[in-house]
Amino acid sequence: MEKLLTLEIDKRQVRVREGMTVLEAAREADIEIPTLCYHEKLKPYGVCRICSVEVEKEGHVRIVASCGYPVGEGLIIRTHSPRIDRIRKGIIELMAPAVMIDGDVAGEIKKLAEEYGADVHRFESRYRVTPSRCILCGICVRYCDEVAGAHAIGFVGRGIDRRVVFFPEEARACITCGACAELCPVSKIAAETDFVVFDGFTVDDWLTRKS
Repeated sequence: MEKLLTLEIDKRQVRVREGMTVLEAAREADIEIPTLCYHEKLKPYGVCRICSVEVEKEGHVRIVASCGYPVGEGLIIRTHSPRIDRIRKGIIELMAPAVMIDGDVAGEIKKLAEEYGADVHRFESRYRVTPSRCILCGICVRYCDEVAGAHAIGFVGRGIDRRVVFFPEEARACITCGACAELCPVSKIAAETDFVVFDGFTVDDWLTRKS
């Protein structure tokens, strides 16, 4: 028998199943928490931090990524507060220069910037890397590995040189899949081509050369 826990989310008492995350519990209660690197079919990644919430337990308050934080009996959770909204706004402003094309941002970043009143140009003058329109959320990489099982996409590089690439040796699987283009929260893949492309090199390019 599943054990049920009682906790509070945004001043609403809810009953949830033990083992759920705060994000899952909130969504089950129809309480929306924004996400960028989360997908229900994937293991929690927690890299974007846009899903951060306040969790209070026995009088102690901490900021956690809701996508990976487990529910607990008696937790008090705030998905919106001046502090949380300020954190999300700051994250959006820091991400924006990386995905800015022709002076504007796209996809979920644009939507969130409007919602939280973020200034997408705030750090633009300090950005020293050519915008790639990729926020390194890893959804395409993880979906390809964990769900599709194709292992055709991966990360290379570190720090400011980190980027997503596809592996030509495994690229044939991409022809009948294309899930990464649909899942990308900033529409990077779909915006660049009608097919899968990273660093200006498409799956079609490679297959043509191999044939």
